[in-house]
Amino acid sequence: MSRATGDQAERVASLFLGSKGCMIVDRNVSCRLGEIDIIAQKDGVLHFIEVKSGKNFEPIYNITPSKLKKLIRTIEWYIKKNRIETPYQLDAVIVRGEICEWVQNITI
Repeated sequence: MSRATGDQAERVASLFLGSKGCMIVDRNVSCRLGEIDIIAQKDGVLHFIEVKSGKNFEPIYNITPSKLKKLIRTIEWYIKKNRIETPYQLDAVIVRGEICEWVQNITI
C-alpha cells in the first residue's frame, strides 16, 4: 500500500471515529519502536488505533503477532513519555473505500 493510500485510509478512519463520538488526540505518532496511526479519546478511554485498508483481501490479517508486539511497545513508550494514567485499549479500524469497521480491543 502506498503512503498516499495509507494517508487517505487514516483520514477516512479519523472522520469515522469522529462520527462515533471520538476526539482525535494525535495521528502518526512514531518513535524508534514503531508508529501509532491514530490516538483518540472517548468516554475517558484512550484508544490507540491501527488503520488497515484493502480491497481484495481481509485487511485485519495484516495485523500480525509481530505487528501487535511493535504496537504494544510503542503504546507503552507513549504512555510513559506522556505520563498517561487513564484507561486505554488497542483497536483497529478497517477501511474498505468509504466503509469503516471499528474492531475494539484487538489484543484480547
